[in-house]
Amino acid sequence: MTLYQWFILFLIVQIIHYLGTWKLYQKAGRKSWEAAVPVYNAIILMKIINRPWWWTFLLFIPIINLIMFPVVWVETLRSFGKNSTLDTILGVVTFGLYIYFINYTQDVQHIKERSLHPKNATADFISSILFAIVVATTVHTYVMQPYTIPTSSLEKSLLVGDFLFVSKFHYGARTPSTAVAFPMVHDTIPLLKKKSYFNFPQLPYFRFPALQKIERNEIVVFNWPTDTVKFFGDKRSVGIRKPIDKKSNYVKRCVGIAGDSLEIKNGDVYVNGKILPLHDRQKLQYSYEVVTDGSGFSYDYIIKELKITDPAPQLSPTRFYFKALTEETAARLRNNPVVQSVTKIEEKEGYTQIFPHTKNWNVDNFGPIYIPEAGKTVALNKETIPFYEMIIKEYEKNDLKINGDEISINGEIATSYTFQQDYYWMMGDNRHNSEDSRFWGYVPADHIVGKPVFIWMSLDQNTPWGKLFDKIRWERMFTTVGGDGEPVSYFKYFLLIMAGWFGFDFYRKRKKKKEAA
Repeated sequence: MTLYQWFILFLIVQIIHYLGTWKLYQKAGRKSWEAAVPVYNAIILMKIINRPWWWTFLLFIPIINLIMFPVVWVETLRSFGKNSTLDTILGVVTFGLYIYFINYTQDVQHIKERSLHPKNATADFISSILFAIVVATTVHTYVMQPYTIPTSSLEKSLLVGDFLFVSKFHYGARTPSTAVAFPMVHDTIPLLKKKSYFNFPQLPYFRFPALQKIERNEIVVFNWPTDTVKFFGDKRSVGIRKPIDKKSNYVKRCVGIAGDSLEIKNGDVYVNGKILPLHDRQKLQYSYEVVTDGSGFSYDYIIKELKITDPAPQLSPTRFYFKALTEETAARLRNNPVVQSVTKIEEKEGYTQIFPHTKNWNVDNFGPIYIPEAGKTVALNKETIPFYEMIIKEYEKNDLKINGDEISINGEIATSYTFQQDYYWMMGDNRHNSEDSRFWGYVPADHIVGKPVFIWMSLDQNTPWGKLFDKIRWERMFTTVGGDGEPVSYFKYFLLIMAGWFGFDFYRKRKKKKEAA
């Protein structure tokens, strides 16, 4: 929906609200016109139902307002003496329209000093649950989101089984695209395996001010730009269009920012003509072939002693293939007396799976390419259009037509194009085992989710649940994702803080109990 369409919808909602409540406003000692003034009418309504004025903000926060609307409908009914279970059910199942019936047919009295305390245990439980859901949804949507590492593309920095907290506010919290969605889940409702949202209506893109810009070599969580077909585990190759915020979450390292020129030579990334320096904690992995003399050097030994993850099958009794070795591990193999050679495997031949699917490029030799920047203009022709076709048509919503050498945008012949937003280039550190921008191209700014800041739990996927103590990677618990040097666990400090809090809480309650006696 466009901003104009949202404005019209907003006015319609205001008219519906006025027609259904103006008499109730009068019965509460207010003027009927106060029910018609946008935003102001919500502030007055909070006074009528004896709730804090700041609840008004909650009515305008996407997703949160879906929870708040039923609460306000029920609170309005109760403020005019409609407290029965039937009244509550009718207020919710009619989407608040039951208030129309009360407004025009019932001679109700406003209860000015209505008690806000729940009248029974059930009401108290529901009230507590609603409050918890509102708080949790707010935090999840706009502050911090939990995330699990599913693949080994950032091996060594982030491991499969790491549980992260991803900051939404570092790069600016993004309001949801989907206005109607199940809170605190992604595109699928757990257990039910059903779609968790409605495609209509769609909110315009908006992002709150950021604390920082995305920098090169930062790890970033984003929505996979080309994810348009995967729903609740179904990988059918059909053109299902997901809203941006419901596309699959990916985590990669940003190796190129808007305005950069990027090239990959022999597996090394060059940005603006210079090799990209590695982050202090970044350890690249590549595929290697290891040849031994066959004198008792086993495949299992290599995996165990060198702590190699994600190994590939053994090629022969003396030849081994690994797709995720660091240069440090490769050097240790070279120092073994039975190892004859350790050769880094470099792809030489190009293939069409590599972006932009028209060049003779591969994952080790790629580019150069330009990473689009908002406001910058590029020439369009048959050579450049494969790089920017998805941007023009899908990400920036233009009508693009290509007829031979002729390119038209929105019905007009185009020889150039000016970008509307920034783009980024994302890659995994496990360079030969990562589905990243080399395969599907640029990541638009409106697809950015947040910045991983904290590992709060880490589980070794190769250890059975029966050995829970060994399954937990204790050294990774409560470690920061960024920073310099080796990761440091702050788990013991967390335990000390928790012990201090429980001790203080026990002392406070005991003291309060003594004073009451």
